[in-house]
Amino acid sequence: MNRWQKWIMFACLLSSHAFAEPLTIFSWNIEWLSDSTAVNKFSEQRDQADYDKLEQYFQSLNADVVAFQEVGDVNTIQRIAGDQYEILMSDRSLPKNRSRQFKEVNQYTGFAVRKGITLTDYADFPLESSASSKLRFASYMVVETATKPIHMLSVHLKSGCSGAYKSNSNCSRLKAQAQQLNQWIQQRERNGQDYAILGDFNHNLSYSRDWMWKDLTKNTDAQLATRKTRADCKVRSNRNNHRTHQFRSVIDHIVVSKSLNATPAKQEIFETQDVLNYKLGDHCPVSTTIQQ
Repeated sequence: MNRWQKWIMFACLLSSHAFAEPLTIFSWNIEWLSDSTAVNKFSEQRDQADYDKLEQYFQSLNADVVAFQEVGDVNTIQRIAGDQYEILMSDRSLPKNRSRQFKEVNQYTGFAVRKGITLTDYADFPLESSASSKLRFASYMVVETATKPIHMLSVHLKSGCSGAYKSNSNCSRLKAQAQQLNQWIQQRERNGQDYAILGDFNHNLSYSRDWMWKDLTKNTDAQLATRKTRADCKVRSNRNNHRTHQFRSVIDHIVVSKSLNATPAKQEIFETQDVLNYKLGDHCPVSTTIQQ
């Protein structure tokens, strides 16, 4: 074997090693992450100590990709992600889309992607048909891998319908959003593309025979990485700042194509004293690793 043949073999080994490494992906609703004083109308504004603690938790995730929700602007998410992450914000945040923004403070979806990972930023995937809608835009990007690209959405769906379907506007809007996502999934599968949808679904998809899971995955092979994720997250009680609250079910989910071989997803839990001492948010990050 000559030197050139040895170099080719070495390059192939490196390529195989890169292919074998999984990608660690997270979803995290960070609850009104904004420097705007207008946020006080909806939530408590954070101080420097809160941002420092959030940064500690973000760095401890050691994530390749974080799909985030409820972020007001690039600067605030960059404060906790650090300069080792590239930030992709929803197209709704762009100056040209001011008609789709609220005047004082906004909640955007997006991604924080570890620098060095090759990606393509796609146009948002709208989840509501109304031309005047200022919410429910899925951030959309494609991550390049050694094998094939992975299409990813960061979503924040309609609240007020976390369980059984009821005849009200909240459930009807959530159902319509699930059907929109189903069309996106079907398109990915028709094209033979890998995909992952991460975010705050405002619904427990893990219910036995859940209506929304059926709508979301109709005629697809989509898998729920959060199928058995425990609801261990503790957050600060809205009624008493000196007490914690634990939700009974998980509404932050990760939906993936069958080909991605996702590990069972888990919540990253905040320390109880940190929950009481700092404004961390009302959701804990949830993660899985995916491998093609």
